[in-house]
Amino acid sequence: MKLLIAAGLALSLFLAGCASTDPASPTAGTTSGSPLIPDGPLQPITSATAPLGSRSVALLAPPADMWDRIRRGFKMPNLDSDLVRSQEQWYSSRPDYIQRMTERSNKYIFHIVEELERRNMPTELALLPYIESAFNPQAVSSARAAGMWQFMPATGTDYDLKQNVFRDDRRDVVASTRAAMDYLQRLYGMFGDWQLALAAYNWGEGNVGRAIAKNQRAGLPATYSDINMPAETRNYVPKLQAVKNIVANPERYNTDLPYIANHPYFQSVPLTRDIDVALAAKLADVRVEDFRALNPAAHKPVLLANGGNSELLLPWDNAAVFQRNFKAYTEGQYASWTAMTVTNTITVADAAQRSGMSETDLRAINNIPPRMLIKAGSTLIVPRTARVQEDVAALVADTGHLSFQPEIVTRRTMVKAGRNDSVASIARRYRLSAANVADWNDVAAGHTFKRGYSVVVYLPVRAAGTTRVGSGAKGKASSGSKSASKKPAVSQEKHGGTPSKKKR
Repeated sequence: MKLLIAAGLALSLFLAGCASTDPASPTAGTTSGSPLIPDGPLQPITSATAPLGSRSVALLAPPADMWDRIRRGFKMPNLDSDLVRSQEQWYSSRPDYIQRMTERSNKYIFHIVEELERRNMPTELALLPYIESAFNPQAVSSARAAGMWQFMPATGTDYDLKQNVFRDDRRDVVASTRAAMDYLQRLYGMFGDWQLALAAYNWGEGNVGRAIAKNQRAGLPATYSDINMPAETRNYVPKLQAVKNIVANPERYNTDLPYIANHPYFQSVPLTRDIDVALAAKLADVRVEDFRALNPAAHKPVLLANGGNSELLLPWDNAAVFQRNFKAYTEGQYASWTAMTVTNTITVADAAQRSGMSETDLRAINNIPPRMLIKAGSTLIVPRTARVQEDVAALVADTGHLSFQPEIVTRRTMVKAGRNDSVASIARRYRLSAANVADWNDVAAGHTFKRGYSVVVYLPVRAAGTTRVGSGAKGKASSGSKSASKKPAVSQEKHGGTPSKKKR
């Protein structure tokens, strides 16, 4: 019996072997049949024998640093032109400039690449702030574009970047990066081409759309290289391509890129109380300069817990230090500043008296220009007092603005009274208060002047106007704003063309 079972088993194995090696068998060499046992020496797989198709092969080794990680995510088509070579020459001949801006990017580039990869966007876009601002979050152009990504006020408002008396989110590292990627994705969706999307980011989508339509009507190609555009936009993508080429092969351009670890530089910490900038830096054990570099949106000496962005960015190892010290802090209040909203238009002197500050200090902390009145509804930064211990309310923190109107400068003037002129008729004629006219001339309010009498009045020297600061209004310039009076912060960090006037 045992002999019969053994013979049957041997016969089954023989038939199975014949079926698995039969070249005519429909399952030969497939995973649905029996395993294929190779016969002879193993041969390397080549593209001819095993085409890979469109899927890329995942690299087993992690990126050596951020530069390696950025190179692996390049997806945009390369641009090859004389303009690119000219920009390569410009950058490679300035090693100090490259060193300065690449070291500055160390704080921000990991976060930017993380966001790009999360959205499946080309990592070349992580290099765009080199072109826009040399990675300076405090950069301001002559056209009032601000931050690393150089948003104009109106476009910043469109992409929910708050601009008020306390903060300017166009400078915020996380918020501006989110907005820039939203904007770039929208532009790519409009044009279906990253080079045209970048041109629109610099020049505006309306201008690019009209340039494309013009070429199409003339039966001409309408790529980035073909459409007519200003010199700044013409050089914009070549600049990015030049930086991409240097990052891709720094040795070729005799460039030494500083090591940037493939690790987050910062992490966010929730802000639960209003706190002075100086105290926050102290509790985090970082220099104030380094703290401001990660939290550049705040342009006052106090950070508000109830604002649109109630988080701090701190160096990775200092976040836990801050949280521990914040909980243990018992030396007094966290914030020495608060907000005061004026209910009527007042002079700076009156506001200073209400706040308990000197007029000079009130002007300095709130950037109030000379010869201005503070308009009703304006929000001022003032010291906290023993009576005011609450944090600034969310509505004020989110919408606070500071508006001015020029003081009316008057001059003592003599006017001749006509027939039957009275205090009331003189007041109506010159749009004055009847009580003031009576007081200036030491007469009763119902007094009638003799014809030819010289009536004393005080008339304005110039007409009144209005200005508004920190409102986030659609690009309205303000004579009292810092950006309107200072030189462009990027003047020494950009080259080629005129300062950007992009994004509407």
